[in-house]
Amino acid sequence: MALPVHLPTRQNCPMPSSALPSTPPKLSAPQKALRKLGLARDIDLALHLPMRYEDETRIVRLRDARHGDVVQVEAEVTHSEVTFRPRRQLLVTMDDGSDHCVLRFFNFYPSLQKQMAVGARLRVRGEVRGGLAGWTMMHPVVRAAAGQLPASLTPVYSTVAALPQAYLRKAVLAGLSRADLSETVAAPCLSQLHQLASWTLRDALTFLHLPTPDVSLVQLQDRTHPAWHRLKAEELLAQQLSQFEARREREHLRAPQLVAARDGLHEKLLAVLPFGLTGAQRRVGEEIARDLSRVQPMHRLLQGDVGSGKTVVAALAAAIAIDAGWQCALMAPTEILAEQHFAKLAEWLSPLLQERGQRVAWLTGSQKKKARGEMLALIASGEAALVVGTHAVIQEQVNFFKLGLAVIDEQHRFGVQQRLDLRQKTAGAPDAPGSSARDGAQEPHLLMMSATPIPRTLAMSYYADLDVSTLDELPPGRTPVVTKLVAAHRRDEVIERIRSQISQGRQVYWVCPLIEESEALDLRNATETHDELAAALPGVTIGLLHSRMPSADKKEVMGKFTSGETLVLVSTTVIEVGVDVPNASLMVIEHAERFGLSQLHQLRGRVGRGSAASACILLYEVPQGGRLSESARARLKAMVETSDGFEIARRDLDIRGPGEFMGSRQSGAALLKFANLEEDGDLLAWAQQAAPLMLRNHPNLARLHIERWLGGKSEYLKA
Repeated sequence: MALPVHLPTRQNCPMPSSALPSTPPKLSAPQKALRKLGLARDIDLALHLPMRYEDETRIVRLRDARHGDVVQVEAEVTHSEVTFRPRRQLLVTMDDGSDHCVLRFFNFYPSLQKQMAVGARLRVRGEVRGGLAGWTMMHPVVRAAAGQLPASLTPVYSTVAALPQAYLRKAVLAGLSRADLSETVAAPCLSQLHQLASWTLRDALTFLHLPTPDVSLVQLQDRTHPAWHRLKAEELLAQQLSQFEARREREHLRAPQLVAARDGLHEKLLAVLPFGLTGAQRRVGEEIARDLSRVQPMHRLLQGDVGSGKTVVAALAAAIAIDAGWQCALMAPTEILAEQHFAKLAEWLSPLLQERGQRVAWLTGSQKKKARGEMLALIASGEAALVVGTHAVIQEQVNFFKLGLAVIDEQHRFGVQQRLDLRQKTAGAPDAPGSSARDGAQEPHLLMMSATPIPRTLAMSYYADLDVSTLDELPPGRTPVVTKLVAAHRRDEVIERIRSQISQGRQVYWVCPLIEESEALDLRNATETHDELAAALPGVTIGLLHSRMPSADKKEVMGKFTSGETLVLVSTTVIEVGVDVPNASLMVIEHAERFGLSQLHQLRGRVGRGSAASACILLYEVPQGGRLSESARARLKAMVETSDGFEIARRDLDIRGPGEFMGSRQSGAALLKFANLEEDGDLLAWAQQAAPLMLRNHPNLARLHIERWLGGKSEYLKA
């Protein structure tokens, strides 16, 4: 018989604290939900502000209520029954002495029935509706009529399923009481803005979590209350501080000085280009050349509308780097876009590089092992002066001989870590040309390109840490694209339009939002559309292109369309950027109401690249028994009214807001939770003036302010 084993307890066998198990305590479901919402620190909880408020501070008599009002009533239950017509429901009648009201519940438990037994006195809150039978409330909030009424409005927070409002309210108020909210805005900066002087941060947060019932709800909801001004100013200051700090830190970094040689590759490339540069391209090229000649790393955003000629500007910058004895890498988000860049750059540069014993290398994840190995060897030896590819360019096994310039196209499509990885492909040994022995290893100059123009207010705020160059002039010969809105039931007319274009020797894109049938979304898919068009247009070669296809198949399909062998290309949004087929004159976008405005504009930019009159047809479908959403109508209206990329960007910002417009969640940039760049221009101007002053004269306060508002996010702003 086994003897009982008595395990030691903490009392009879104390363990030193260093020997205690270090396994973190298991989190409860609400605690996990808090982490999911990003509420890990006390200050995170304090800054998690209500999305709306409920007024539980007063009791309204039923006779004073108005149809549609949300009111709180205190009354006695006079009748309660469960009925089964037209469906099972609990009906409870209450009387407050001035009138009666029927409460209707379709979902209820026995405990709720018990709570609302006849004779119970309850406090009920909900929307009252009038009718032939008198007042009714559907699924109101019910509690016993006991205790004092609250002295402040009840906050309602954004939450997730596992996090009840009651738990979240307690957590937020506990975090608010514990958080260190000492002043981090320097006094000289405070005095410059009267909105800040009258409210401390603690006062503002306490008020916004628990506002007094006499406050204007309009001021709370539209964020014009002085307490909101305090928060928005602090948030903008934190963002500007982080951006200015990132710029200041970059000034201490070192990069190679890249200067084009006289009669070198840069001038030879200009001489062989089959077109002349626009004034905007020349201006931007000079800005980039000046940056490359400095010892501080260039950190420049090149923005320009669809077709404005960003690729040739990047090619000229690459020529300067190669002239100076360094390598250049160009990274694009998709293989199709990377291949388009490779084709153009190889056409322009390969003959010139061959004279120098160098070449343009192609690097992508889909390459065969042998071909990839050859490319890696060329890159490591320096024979590959220009490397074009996808994310494969930043993989660990890619070792550059001397990387002096990194170019990232469609930079908003890359995560911050990917941009950091490319910058960290350091530029080589200290004794390499242009390096500084004192500073040791350097980092490459960075040129980011985007075909989504940034409105000026966003550039001032989100890109305060870098220089912005804008191509605001399209090359001559671009054909204006006429945009038409067509309802889905007129699909046959669109197919006839395609037949007409093909008879004139033109080509057509048809873009669909899905690859295969989806039960979740009732949208036509690319495969079905391909089959439908093949049946409707016998004898016409129709291609199908989507992201799930193997790279070799994508390349073959795209090659046939580019050569003119395929006349109609049915595609998902993989052709959104970079695809250049001058003979394509018609773009059809199916379920256009489901696409973002920037995406619609990018897709439209695939046509109008030749001399033929071009059109973009936006096929839209109104939901059954409903109407298009406000944002969908605004997007389609903008597409018809303007083809100016900057105006499109401005409207997109209005529709989506700055966080979504900038892809902040994907990019790691600081989301502006409270401030609105269009409406809070005075606060932004103040923050831009205060940030350098604080960094210079009050660095400790600046550091505390950034940590409070951004936490670990500030590192990502350096990308």
